[in-house]
Amino acid sequence: MTSGSFEMRLEVAEEDAGQRLDAYVTARLPDTSRSFVQRLVEQGDITINRETVRSSQRLVASDIVLVRVPRPEGDGDLTPADIAVPIVYEDSDVLVFDKPAGLVVHPAPGHEHGTLVNVLRWLRPEIITPGDMRPGIVHRLDKDTSGLIVVAKNERARLSLLEQWQRRDVLKEYTALVIGGIHEDTATIEAPISRDPHNRKRMAIREHGRPATTHIHVLKRYSGYTLLNVHIVTGRTHQIRVHGQFIGHPVAGDVTYGGAVRDLPLARQFLHARHLRFALPGGQPIDVQAELPADLQHVLGVLDARN
Repeated sequence: MTSGSFEMRLEVAEEDAGQRLDAYVTARLPDTSRSFVQRLVEQGDITINRETVRSSQRLVASDIVLVRVPRPEGDGDLTPADIAVPIVYEDSDVLVFDKPAGLVVHPAPGHEHGTLVNVLRWLRPEIITPGDMRPGIVHRLDKDTSGLIVVAKNERARLSLLEQWQRRDVLKEYTALVIGGIHEDTATIEAPISRDPHNRKRMAIREHGRPATTHIHVLKRYSGYTLLNVHIVTGRTHQIRVHGQFIGHPVAGDVTYGGAVRDLPLARQFLHARHLRFALPGGQPIDVQAELPADLQHVLGVLDARN
């Protein structure tokens, strides 16, 4: 990888076979236009099995797509961003942030500055390698989802965390408010997820998608809404939001998946990554939690006043 560029390696899954190369890559680079991706293909910065191809090339399962996004000239290093992001845990190996809603995690075309990685560049510049756009971050949260996100401060920690996430050894729990009344106290949703073929910014339940399992537990019932503790076994993109829509109870405030509301002071989806349990590189287990942020607490206060 050349200094100041971002590289990504993608292996084409069965459900993505047959897609055009430009459509496939565009769907995996948030806030990026297809025309920008097409320019990268023309420049040879996107290849299939290390061969240069056309944007219209149709993908085959198991193809390896390599993407290199050059950094803009004159911006070879990440610009530090002095944005207040609470730290809930830190030691010599890991750092755990309580990410506020509205903050993008990784830089991408259209979001080169003001991301969590830029914040990390400000707070802990010693762990940033020039040109590394994903320093120590092995998982993500959507822009408008608040809560816990872990950063590895060294390679030993990064490999340990990556292995735990891949083995699904990490306990990941969210607090979510969904529309409608859920009668069961507990339930499990198992429905495969992949990219929505009609909208690159959405995910969808599809027969040949990637397996996804979500456990829900009712915390409180309100008139027209249900507050849930959500435990995700897998970590698919938009998993809780897609599964909520699938069972007819979209996350309140989530306009992308049918959760628009007019009777609550809610400016984003009511979804908060509340609890993580994982192991430190030395093997010691750790639990970290993040309180519900003020905007979501206010929403619950409004609902409590109605009951």
